[in-house]
Amino acid sequence: MAKRLHFSLPFSSTARAESNGTGNSNSNPKSNPNVDSKGEVSDLKMQLRQLAGSRAPGTDDSKRELFKKVISYMTIGIDVSSVFSEMVMCSATSDIVLKKMCYLYVGNYARYNPDLSLLTINFLQRDCKDEDPMIRGLALRSLCTLRVANLVEYLVGPLGSGLKDGNSYVRMVAAVGVLKLYHISSSTCMDADFPVTLKHLMLNDPDAQVVANCLCALQEIWSLEATASEEASREREVLLSKPVIYYLLNRIKEFSEWAQCIVLELLSKYAPTDNNEIFDIMNLLEDRLQHANGAVVLATVKVFLQLTLSMTDTHQQVYERIKAPLLTQVSSGSPEQSYAVISHLHLLVMRAPILFSTDYKHFYCQYNEPFYVKKLKLEMLTAVANESNTYEIVTELCEYAANVDIPMARESIRAVGKIALQQYDVNAIVDRLLQFLEMEKDYVTAETLVLVKDLLRKYPQWSHDCIAVVGNISSKNVQEPKAKAALIWMLGEYAQDMQDAPYVLESLAENWDDEHSAEVRLHLLTAVLKCFLRRPPETQKALGAALAAGLSDFHQDVHDRALFYYRLLQYKVSVAERVVNPPKQAVSVFADTQSSEIKDRIFDEFNSLAVVYQKPSYMFTDKEHRGPFAFSEELGNLSIGAESAENIVSAQRVEANDQDLLLSTSEKEESRGPSNNGSAYSAPSYDSSAPLVDSHAQSELVSLDQTLPQAPQASSAFDDLLGLGFAVTPTPAASPPPLRLNAKAVLDPNTFQQKWRQLPVSVSQEGSITPQGVAALTTPQALLRHMQGHFIHCIASGGQAPNFKFFFFAQKAEESSTFLVECIINSSSCKVQIKIKADDQGTSHAFVALFQSALSSF
Repeated sequence: MAKRLHFSLPFSSTARAESNGTGNSNSNPKSNPNVDSKGEVSDLKMQLRQLAGSRAPGTDDSKRELFKKVISYMTIGIDVSSVFSEMVMCSATSDIVLKKMCYLYVGNYARYNPDLSLLTINFLQRDCKDEDPMIRGLALRSLCTLRVANLVEYLVGPLGSGLKDGNSYVRMVAAVGVLKLYHISSSTCMDADFPVTLKHLMLNDPDAQVVANCLCALQEIWSLEATASEEASREREVLLSKPVIYYLLNRIKEFSEWAQCIVLELLSKYAPTDNNEIFDIMNLLEDRLQHANGAVVLATVKVFLQLTLSMTDTHQQVYERIKAPLLTQVSSGSPEQSYAVISHLHLLVMRAPILFSTDYKHFYCQYNEPFYVKKLKLEMLTAVANESNTYEIVTELCEYAANVDIPMARESIRAVGKIALQQYDVNAIVDRLLQFLEMEKDYVTAETLVLVKDLLRKYPQWSHDCIAVVGNISSKNVQEPKAKAALIWMLGEYAQDMQDAPYVLESLAENWDDEHSAEVRLHLLTAVLKCFLRRPPETQKALGAALAAGLSDFHQDVHDRALFYYRLLQYKVSVAERVVNPPKQAVSVFADTQSSEIKDRIFDEFNSLAVVYQKPSYMFTDKEHRGPFAFSEELGNLSIGAESAENIVSAQRVEANDQDLLLSTSEKEESRGPSNNGSAYSAPSYDSSAPLVDSHAQSELVSLDQTLPQAPQASSAFDDLLGLGFAVTPTPAASPPPLRLNAKAVLDPNTFQQKWRQLPVSVSQEGSITPQGVAALTTPQALLRHMQGHFIHCIASGGQAPNFKFFFFAQKAEESSTFLVECIINSSSCKVQIKIKADDQGTSHAFVALFQSALSSF
């Protein structure tokens, strides 16, 4: 469940002092190099011992100075646990400041040193009976903060007395202490009937803060107990009953801001009996919308929205009512608070943009706002744009595009493009976008090219105006991969309208090795082929260079696409025309990044971190949704080897500095090994040092309906025509001997990790696993034993359903050559991703065939 947002949480000075002290302490402190820690601590110990039994005037002042030194040393990480007994002896004082510092020290060290905590029990229990209620409360808080399981018996008596204390501060501390006791020992808490006492206090105590603390403690206790106890489930339902809800609502003005948020969160789960009750509750909470605290306002907004979900007209009126309070909160307070509020406003705008269309000026960006606030405002401006306000909004966004803040300028251009794709005043917006291309700023040009590409996909009728401007842009001045890919797409798609398109593409193909982005290389292959199909004589050389470079490319996708285009052209040019450049309809709707179901889930978690993160809480709280292979927080569950297998490396723990290697799915090294598509036939070999052969038979490929036969001589003629220079009759390679593996292969984890870093990827491909194998993965050890039967050994495994990750190794029988495997299994799709690294890369494909054969038989 996502945490609720609270912008101001009132703490007592005691709580702040305790937080400041314990937050910076260290259970395993290291000595400060600027302080002679041993000598200083020894002196402090001596001085404290001298003052322990002294009653001379000014003793308390001396103790204060010494206590301050102890706390300061503890805060910066110096181990002062050796003065524990002296601090306890000096606690026999009526000075409340000394008491606070002593409790702070005790609470910090007692939890890590259970034996020392026994020394504190007597004086804490004695202080729990002090005449001063402040000392009683502080002592009870410190006693519950020890969190030592074998001291639970000493907590029951003071807590019972604290819940019945005549002072409200002590009762308030005791209510939270019950929750602490529950987390230490739930059985002790339930046996003492503390929840029953808390319920009585909640319904009868005159102090509102005591009521709030009791409510908070009971909610957590009953929620945790409800899974195992029907009585606890009933008690949890009692908290949502009408008498309890109305009792809390009638006292809501007495509560602190934090307590009001707790009550309002509980109310959002309440189901009223009829519409009249809904209106009564909303009228009662009307003034909470004007509260100065943003958390209270958001909690109230959530109640209004949840209560009226089934009342369409009233729900719309609620939107109108809450606009003003939310906009007021956005313009007041810190940027962080504004961001939290505007995130919720952003969610509402996305759900009902028409209701906010007249308030678009509230979403204009201020010069002094941080970028994260401006970004959300730009998204809201995009959402509320319609026929009546598009001109004003686009004019404002164009002003931002000239901003010196580059990220802001980029987002503004994207916002203009999104509005254009919404079919509002397209003529003027296209003109504005084309003007951006004349600004001669690299980042502006890059963003505009990407948007022009999308506009042309939706509005092909604007191609003449756009291409006239885009044709003047030099590809050398466009460096960003997405922008260059967009420019190349336009060169291929509108080659017949751009006079220099074949020559620009030829220049890019000749500089293939200088282009590091696979996305650009993929677009270049497609664009060159499209241009060739329209203007064959001019593009023949560019196509030959692109196909030759693509076939020798180390990136698997680029290699496969080049091979596909080569064989497609070799088969029949007319088929290539239908595949690569078929008649296309204009794109009507672009895919949304978030589904409506996800948006509804976020709306259900209004006033929580889910809205700020723009994703449901389960996506950032449940481990299986933190990313497909985010195992970095589960290192304790990572097992190396199979404990029950006879010849597998014994279980060891991966060193902390090497765990990122075994638990990452992407390669950290930049080197790219040779790849192949794993098919039974191989691509033509290409010698990049061989000069391209000029063709004198261009007219033979002008007719797109010509069929190219597959005879070796015809294939050679086709290769020569494109300047590929492949051999006419390649000598068939001798079939390699069958690969045999060593049954008793041994490899230690450190060597595995070292080899994994150094070796390039030999083979990377996708396979499958049978449904029976997926079912057997409930016990991953079964897979490890199965693979060991094929002489393939597991060195590490991790993950949980649906994603499992394994690292295997194997060795040749005749020599010490080693194969390393990263195997990622998705049990929901029965897909397997395999990466192979090998000392002898020539046998990698033979090994991957063995590996897949073993895996498919699991």
